[in-house]
Formats: sequence, C-alpha cells, structure tokens
Amino acid sequence: MANHSSRGYAVIGLGTFGVSLCDELGEKGGDVLAIDNQAALVERVKDTVSQSIVMDSTDEDAMGQVPFDNVETAVVAIGDNVEASILTTAILKKLGIPRIVARAITDLHQEVLRQVGADEIINLEVDEGVRMAQRLISPDILDHIPISENISLAEVAVPREFVEKTLKQLDVRRRMRVSIVAIRRTELAVDEEGNTLRSERMVFPEADQALSEGDVVLVVGENEDLSAFKELSQ
Repeated sequence: MANHSSRGYAVIGLGTFGVSLCDELGEKGGDVLAIDNQAALVERVKDTVSQSIVMDSTDEDAMGQVPFDNVETAVVAIGDNVEASILTTAILKKLGIPRIVARAITDLHQEVLRQVGADEIINLEVDEGVRMAQRLISPDILDHIPISENISLAEVAVPREFVEKTLKQLDVRRRMRVSIVAIRRTELAVDEEGNTLRSERMVFPEADQALSEGDVVLVVGENEDLSAFKELSQ
C-alpha cells in the first residue's frame, strides 16, 4: 500500500462525500485536516483524520488561524450551500493553498468556482456531456477525476452481482478498499400522453440504500483498487 503521509490534505464540508474522502485519505496514510461548522459531523471523522476542527469556513479571520502549512491539496466538499463553497474556495486561494479541488452542483456554480481560484472541479450533479460520450464510445475506459497522485473519484457501472443489495451488505470499503459516495440513477416515467420520460438524478446513499440495475456509482479509492472494482462490471 502506498504511503501518502508526506502529503497533507484538507477536507472542508463533511457530508457523505466529505466523510468518504476523509476515511479514504486517512486509511491510505494521508495527513488529513477536516473542517465543518457542525460539531456532530466533525465528531464522525475525528478518529480517521489527523486533526478535526469545528468552524465556519467562510470566516476569513478564523481560517487564517488554521494550520494549513502542511496542506498541499484542499477539497471544498460543501454541496448544499453554494455561497459557502464559493467563499471558502476564495479564502483558500487567498491563503495560498497550492491545489484547490471544489465540488460544484450546477454549471454556473462550477464557472464561479474556477473564477475565484479552484484548480479542479468535481461536478456530481450535472451530467457532463463529454464524459457521457466517452462512456458510450469507449465503455471499458475508467472515467475518473484525480484527487491526489494515487487516489481518484471514478464512475463505474454497477456490477450485476451488486444489484438489489445494500451498501451495508456489499461492504466494499472493507472487501475492496473503495468507498461508494454517490449513485447516478436513471429513472423512467410516463407522461399524460403515454410518452416515456427518461431522467437522471444523483443519490447520496446511506448504508441501507440498495443498488439498482443500470446504476452508475461514484467511487473513491486508490487507483489500483478502483481498477479492480471496475473489472467486476465488465
């Protein structure tokens, strides 16, 4: 297993996505600083990260007191508060963090994050046409967004044997050393005229969430482990 202890990470926003990042980076030996304004969320990760802080990441004075000296990559994982994610990204840029990865929920949000200093964008909610085309043309290519040198966020079709099983039953974190942070699910409906309507939505799953046929899971893990997980879907 690779040792990432020489690299420091900050994860700001401890929802499902942020917690999964903390768990994965911590397990792989990363020096992780976790920040959220809710004490209960910070409590969830305190045993898996190097340091956890309860604070408002939009408070520039408070952020200036945070020990970011060893942080090479900061991930702004805030998803439900667009203003907070933008302000936090701008503050991190002003503080001189070398690499900022930010989560966006709309195209406009993504554009603004880039303008205020985000080096990379993770867009979980908005369907990216280029990525969709790549999957259709070359379905065997692992679509992934690097988080660090050896850890990525990947989109993988749900393996057939995982259908109708819950995340708790699958226990992929223990068995395969990866974490499922979101599910891209296609849903069909019929309008008043009998036409079939197709739509996609993002599901941020709890442990009792069952997977369905046709789901695409967003998985965080070390690249070698992600490749092994991908092979299950072929």
